[in-house]
Amino acid sequence: MTDHCRTFGLIGKNIDYSFSQNYFSRKFAEESINDAVYVNFDIEEISQVLAVFAQKNSGYNVTIPYKKQIIPYLHQLSPEAEAIGAVNVVQVLAGSKLKGHNTDWSGFYHSLQPLLKSHHQKALVLGTGGASEAVCYALKKLKINITKVSRYHSANTLSYEDLDEKIMTEHTIIINCTPLGTFPDIENYPDIPYTYLNENHLLYDLIYNPEETRFLQRGKEQGAVIKNGYEMLAIQAEESWKIWNEK
Repeated sequence: MTDHCRTFGLIGKNIDYSFSQNYFSRKFAEESINDAVYVNFDIEEISQVLAVFAQKNSGYNVTIPYKKQIIPYLHQLSPEAEAIGAVNVVQVLAGSKLKGHNTDWSGFYHSLQPLLKSHHQKALVLGTGGASEAVCYALKKLKINITKVSRYHSANTLSYEDLDEKIMTEHTIIINCTPLGTFPDIENYPDIPYTYLNENHLLYDLIYNPEETRFLQRGKEQGAVIKNGYEMLAIQAEESWKIWNEK
């Protein structure tokens, strides 16, 4: 480190497992970026973010559960973050003004696109949090029809109990945007009827640890193509770095 070291970091809760800290620390070492460090800002509630911002660091990532909660603490949003209603990158502008961005959607978009076939027209999106909104934003750009799935049936979402053979057969893309199956609870998985999956299905899990969740394993057993969230995270991380270093 030098005397003019820049500090970047991840704002979240219970983030010892952080992808971001490992990724950026390795990036800085491999690319000889000697004026930057990346740390975790593990806070118990969103109001504590004010103390983090008071440190006048150089940029932030944001993760669960604060992607939506952080918005009132920012001065402005990018068009994508505003449309999605969630922020995963905070840019520090002149005068310590804070601008929220969303690069989750782009990471998902570019990691999913190469896997798409002509029969991938409809998607089930499991979960309704900030990550889910970014996924839906990307799917709309890919012109893929979206059906959200949650624990409870509503006007805008199906419940897991609603998923029958017809729905599962029609929706050949299924994306897990829930935390179910994340280490250390690796035996958990979304309660969908896996028996209706086949080789036409593409299962995408935003989780990257473990590398192959039970959700993905059960899809693979039925012949589905599977993908975890590591590449999505890597893409969004690189886009974060570009945003922080904009002149």
